[in-house]
Amino acid sequence: MKNTAKKTDGQSLLECRVLLVEDSPDSQKLVSSFLDQAGAEVFVSEDGQSALDLAVEAHVQGLPFDLILMDIQLPKLDGCEVTQKLREAGFRGPIIALTALEEIHTRQKCIEAGCDDYLTKPVEPKKLIGLLSLYLSQLKQKQQLNRAAKVYLNLDG
Repeated sequence: MKNTAKKTDGQSLLECRVLLVEDSPDSQKLVSSFLDQAGAEVFVSEDGQSALDLAVEAHVQGLPFDLILMDIQLPKLDGCEVTQKLREAGFRGPIIALTALEEIHTRQKCIEAGCDDYLTKPVEPKKLIGLLSLYLSQLKQKQQLNRAAKVYLNLDG
């Protein structure tokens, strides 16, 4: 696992913990750089099994990833298998599939496995950051609603 987080000055577009699951060193560098520049704390995993282990460990430690970018063609366990296992383990955050394949059945397979969305490679920075911003905004809204519901239930109880 590599943590590529950098300290940034000023406002960050993405203030989140992202697990990038990608076996290509070139793609790792490229996508990490886009995310770093947007203010995300990026962790990189090179294969499916280590990604699964890392995500579960982060959850156990109370520092779950806010979002996972999942390459589909991975060694050890493919991205769809990892996604299914993460969902079975209780990961509820957004999982975005990354793949060079643009075939409709690949997209369908990713969604059926539990991915929330799909991006094709090569990844365009604006599209990547825009999609992540959307999902992170939705995630924050859900968290705020959950906190409000807990406060309400505690006051009412």
